[in-house]
Amino acid sequence: QGSSYRLQEVVEYLDRNQDRNKEGEKKKKESIFDLSKYIDKQIRVKFQGGREASGVLKGFDPLLNLVLDSTIEYLRDPDDQFKLTEDTRQLGLVVCRGTSVVLICPQDGMEAIPNPFIQQQDG
Repeated sequence: QGSSYRLQEVVEYLDRNQDRNKEGEKKKKESIFDLSKYIDKQIRVKFQGGREASGVLKGFDPLLNLVLDSTIEYLRDPDDQFKLTEDTRQLGLVVCRGTSVVLICPQDGMEAIPNPFIQQQDG
């Protein structure tokens, strides 16, 4: 009982201090992505659940929370939730929660390509 209590104390101590370096300062968490090159540029974002939006990236943090301005949401077909329609909705300035972001891509660098894994049928 006593040794398991001490082990629990050590685990709690390590959890509290794992983000500190040798000088005792908190380490900065680094993001996997460097989105700074997309600041003030139009990006498209896909979310869990199928929603899609595009807007001007104004800010982000290491958790991938995004701040988008002049945001447009692309509405889905009510009969088929996986199909986007031509309808859009103006959202303006929004904060996108990083845990729901699935894909981020530049709007101007996007183009549709044929699926290379589907054999093309001669018609």
